[in-house]
Amino acid sequence: MPTDRLCLQRQQRLHQSDCLRPSGATKRLSDSMGDADLEAIRQKRMAELMSQYGMSEGGGGEMTPEARQQKEEQQQAQEEQRQSMLARVLQPSARERLARIALVKPDKARGVESMILQMAQKGALTERVSEERLIAILEQVNEQTGASTKSRVTIQRRSRAWEDDD
Repeated sequence: MPTDRLCLQRQQRLHQSDCLRPSGATKRLSDSMGDADLEAIRQKRMAELMSQYGMSEGGGGEMTPEARQQKEEQQQAQEEQRQSMLARVLQPSARERLARIALVKPDKARGVESMILQMAQKGALTERVSEERLIAILEQVNEQTGASTKSRVTIQRRSRAWEDDD
């Protein structure tokens, strides 16, 4: 490790001295250092950058298990923060309705959650969102997306042949 530090210090000194010279008198770094030294510095720096950004040396952009776990933990923490903010903004009945919507249409529920959180951050919500207010927001979203026709489920029962209505 001390040799790597010496190489970096030598490179920094050469760079500083190059900056102080007149533009025509600059000396190339490869002239003063061997090509092997430069290649070693480049490889070491590349390894540092790859380890810093969590990439493996395979170069495929794959994440190390530690980096992957750290990323998952960050996503989980963000999701927990999002849920806690929604719990503060929504009344329990509205949260239940939104959870039921999320079971059927997760994308739509996620969009409505984002919309509610944006409204809360902008200060547009003066009180907690009730179920009625949530329904109004959902209707607005339906109108904006062009789904103004309400979907309805119609159940038609067939008469059974063995039952006699006389």
